[in-house]
Amino acid sequence: MTKPNLNNPPVTAKDIEAAYNRIKSVVHQTPLQYSERLSKQFGAKVYLKREDLQTVRSYKVRGAYNLICQLTTAQKKQGVVAASAGNHAQGVALACRKLKIQGTIFMPKPTPKQKIDRVQSFGDGYIKLEMVGDTYDQASALAHAYAKKTGAVVIHPFNDPQVIAGQGTVALEILNQLPQKPDYLFVPIGGGGLASGTGVYLKSQSPKTQIIGVEPAGAACMQAAFTAKKPVMLEKIDKFVDGAAVQKAGDVTYKICVNVVDKLLAEPEGKICAEMVKLYQQDGIIAEPAGALSVAALDDLSKEIKNKTVVCVISGGNNDISRYPEVIERSLIYRGLKHYFLIQFSQRPGSLRKYLDEALGKTDDITLFEYTKKNNRENGPALIGIELAKKQNYQPLLKRMNKIGLNYEIIQPESDLYKFLI
Repeated sequence: MTKPNLNNPPVTAKDIEAAYNRIKSVVHQTPLQYSERLSKQFGAKVYLKREDLQTVRSYKVRGAYNLICQLTTAQKKQGVVAASAGNHAQGVALACRKLKIQGTIFMPKPTPKQKIDRVQSFGDGYIKLEMVGDTYDQASALAHAYAKKTGAVVIHPFNDPQVIAGQGTVALEILNQLPQKPDYLFVPIGGGGLASGTGVYLKSQSPKTQIIGVEPAGAACMQAAFTAKKPVMLEKIDKFVDGAAVQKAGDVTYKICVNVVDKLLAEPEGKICAEMVKLYQQDGIIAEPAGALSVAALDDLSKEIKNKTVVCVISGGNNDISRYPEVIERSLIYRGLKHYFLIQFSQRPGSLRKYLDEALGKTDDITLFEYTKKNNRENGPALIGIELAKKQNYQPLLKRMNKIGLNYEIIQPESDLYKFLI
């Protein structure tokens, strides 16, 4: 990998130490929690940096406060503006309230309601919300236009040296809390602010630590930047991992990440959901999709991390409870336990009974059945969802369906009907 020359780096370890002194009265030093489950699973010492327990349930307040508290009196009078999918907005809102600065925040329309409500609560009269566009990048464009029109100071969620320095304080705390220097740090990447800051600090204090950046497969903008050797705009993204769904990496974060990130991994959204479910059910950790990214990537490097000390940053816990049915659905599909079919049933009595008796296995469960009888037709389609007890039960199910001569279609993930169902 060709790395840009950073003779005059935008962020240094001293900047991060200075940021920590500015923000330590406002942010929590979040726990570094030893995970017995993950340590046993991977034969390593795995620790979780619990930024989901931060003041605003994510690390974003660190960078936002570090930048806003350094504004001049004149800049504070002009107010601030930001774009965010939720977590950065909460950090900006808290900073504005504590520093008594007026702010305007542009958020994508699909932002979970839980995040919107918390932004308003943290802002408590100091924040005006504008719900615009479908993605963070669309909201960002409108926020910059607003700044140009009004003179408000842009508080960027990742592409600003002072924001990066604030995020880097996560690594400073990790080194203070850990009994030994980590061999690996797994850190989520959206625009790259957290990876940049933590990478700069760890490489200055523990050069041998491997920095592993983890992106959602549907929005791997940093990998695209590494490939193109500059930030590029992704044509489209999957917005499900809203805290890391960024179409274009920052130019500042790219220049830093390409120097400090040792490896980039991209995780499927379904795999991230499966890890969210495990974190909740087995560890009692409520992680948002971006918060589960780092842990979801551990098995990609299972051989390398064996007998090593590993830290995963749980970057946020702002997850709307109304999203959990979709999280569970995506998890089941990724694990090969949920499948959908369009099945042509004869409208003669007993057709469905034959399917139940001869096609379904003893542990197979029908979770969806949509069918309307039309008397003027010989056959009628039924939309059926099947949940399996084991992934290995899928092929036997298909064999039994074929044996009884069913005419069926498997609903494929790329189809519009499939997207409608989940």
